[in-house]
Amino acid sequence: MLWLFRFYQMERRNFIKNSALAMAMLSLSKTNLFAKDFSQSNYNFKPLRNNVGVFTEQGGTIAWLNAANGFVVVDAQFPNTAPHVIAELQKLGDKPFKYLLNTHHHGDHTAGNIAFKGLVGNVVAHQNALVNQKKGAEKANSLEKQLLPDTTFGTGWKAPVGEEKISAYYYGSGHTNGDAIYHFENANIVHVGDLVFNRRFPFIDRENGAHIGNWITALDKIHTQFDQDTMFIWGHALDPEKITGTKADVKAFQNYLEQLLSTVGKEIKSGKSKEDILKIATIPNAPEWKGDGIQRSLTAAYEELKGM
Repeated sequence: MLWLFRFYQMERRNFIKNSALAMAMLSLSKTNLFAKDFSQSNYNFKPLRNNVGVFTEQGGTIAWLNAANGFVVVDAQFPNTAPHVIAELQKLGDKPFKYLLNTHHHGDHTAGNIAFKGLVGNVVAHQNALVNQKKGAEKANSLEKQLLPDTTFGTGWKAPVGEEKISAYYYGSGHTNGDAIYHFENANIVHVGDLVFNRRFPFIDRENGAHIGNWITALDKIHTQFDQDTMFIWGHALDPEKITGTKADVKAFQNYLEQLLSTVGKEIKSGKSKEDILKIATIPNAPEWKGDGIQRSLTAAYEELKGM
């Protein structure tokens, strides 16, 4: 019977270990609704133009700059994927990492910050993103696993890196209350983070200050500010090959949000219950937006319009 007791103990330890891992992954997936399969190991590292490129693997799209005097990285995905973009950049030259720029606080954009600890000069984000990241980490008891921004800004921030000029802009609450965009001016490439979900139902983080009405206004400002030659990098896309786009795509997503508010508003006015509204499967006049999670959009719109 001793062997049976030992077998039971071993199985019990394995169960506890695997259950803990599963719960940890579940917890992460709840804060990161857009991470891909955790077992995925393939990644894509490619240039776009003027020494600016993108990296995709799990979570939000990463942008990078390979300047003569150092590297700049926008967003960091996860601790298991960030080392891949670091390694690819280090193949391009023995140069310092000047800046790590965060578009907002969500874990699929900032959990990988920790991989840059001791490597990067400064971590930059909007001041609200720092508050949100720290608050979320304290709530999850994971502050020691974070590399928090050490440089924050209100309405904007600028820095030269080699021949490139980087400008950050903040337009108020949108996807969260701390979304910033980063413009590589010479390359004329803008990383908008999760202010645009390309043809994919967005996550609207009302717990951290999201506001659809102001999001629409922010997108209008972005559309007006940049020219027809501007290339945009999206935080997420329905088609993983379409993580970049144009002003027309910014306008299309703005239209999605406008149609979302209009549709839910009409349903509320007609006396429909929240339960009935959540049965909507497609947003009228914005059929290109697909995927999982339309209920997130509908719920956020309902709560915003009801003043909840």
